[in-house]
Amino acid sequence: MHVIIVGAGEVGWAIADDLAEVHQVVVVDRDGEKVEDLTYSMDVLAVQGDGTDLQILEEARIAEAEMVIACTDIDEANIVVCNIAKAIGDIFTIGRVKHRNFLRTWTRLEGAFGVDLLISTDLLTAESIFRVSGLPSAHDVNSFAGGVVRMAEFDISSTSPLDGRSIRDVDRYDALRFAAVFRDDDLLVPKGDTVLRSGDRIVTIGAPDAIRRFSEEIGQKAGESLENIVIVGGSEIGFQTARIFEEHGYRPQLIERDPARARAIAEALPKTTVLERSATDLDFLKREHIGRADLLVATMGRDEQNLLMCILATHLGVDRTVAVIESTDYADLFEQVGIDVAISPLEEAAEEIIQFTRHDRTKKIAMLEHDRAEVVEVGIGRESVLVDREIADAMTDLPQRVVIGAISRDGKFVTPRGDTVVRQGDHLVIFVDTEVLDAVTEAV
Repeated sequence: MHVIIVGAGEVGWAIADDLAEVHQVVVVDRDGEKVEDLTYSMDVLAVQGDGTDLQILEEARIAEAEMVIACTDIDEANIVVCNIAKAIGDIFTIGRVKHRNFLRTWTRLEGAFGVDLLISTDLLTAESIFRVSGLPSAHDVNSFAGGVVRMAEFDISSTSPLDGRSIRDVDRYDALRFAAVFRDDDLLVPKGDTVLRSGDRIVTIGAPDAIRRFSEEIGQKAGESLENIVIVGGSEIGFQTARIFEEHGYRPQLIERDPARARAIAEALPKTTVLERSATDLDFLKREHIGRADLLVATMGRDEQNLLMCILATHLGVDRTVAVIESTDYADLFEQVGIDVAISPLEEAAEEIIQFTRHDRTKKIAMLEHDRAEVVEVGIGRESVLVDREIADAMTDLPQRVVIGAISRDGKFVTPRGDTVVRQGDHLVIFVDTEVLDAVTEAV
């Protein structure tokens, strides 16, 4: 497939890297340095220029394209690119936008903007924040198979009840599998005698109730930790986060220093208490008892502001902090200095777009550890190497570092065991090392 990606930022780069080995990829960007880096980093054709310029798109061979992905930092430019592509031919178009107003218009007016799939970065980020907040001990959370299966990552600290215990000791859940352990730079597929250590990050896949009970065992009970929610920053992400919490029955607080923005949010979100003040005013934070918050989400704009806000919140006694980060380079740094969860809007957008460019049977993906591994949902057809075979037998035809975490069969959860026979029509949720991803998705 001939794919054109307009925009070589972190989102465009991640998508190009994912597609380059399988498809003919052309990346268009104004920045000459990015174009040069792409040329020498991966097997793509890189074109320097404005993606809204028809001549530049013709240089990218848009007449041959089957898919155009517009993911620049400018919403309007992405919409224009998709519109041009639709005017040229029957091309599947994907556009990334930051603000929800474009998504709202696109949803209401079928075919608006000439975009087949519109991704709202801010909304995806807010939804990710809400998902991870529901499991107080989790680092990352995703749902698969229409909510039948859940994946969650958990950090193992020195005070965790899992530190020093083997998988065999902690594996007491019929509907949960320990799919992987990230340890330093290594990826381990855990066995019964694998001993968990402080600093590990463990990936679990299972039924939502089993994941919740496991989370409660190693931390606080879900729901008990969300009586007092504080969102710092009235950005679009902050607004969407508060709105989603409201929709689920919560009454969050939101701190915004700009009077006009604070007033607009207060009018739009009646169940949210909006505090018009600077979040760096220590006297104000103490007076409002922000330190008693069970969850604080920093969406102030710049990464450095969000980092400092979370550090200050922890110092005041906040139980759990979530920071929004624009640069994925900061993700590890944030977590090393004590931020509980760092969420990247760029990674959320890349993950959402990539799942629409994958093999036809791949329904959904979740990228882990900055795409070190993935959890994928795959529909099983009659040509799969797994169909009508016991899992223990069929796994011999798959690469190492692959774990079948769960099965959804006729909308019901099935725990995969060695003697479980995979059937045509099953949906499998599989953990896979990115290095062998192509081989696995082709086989199953």
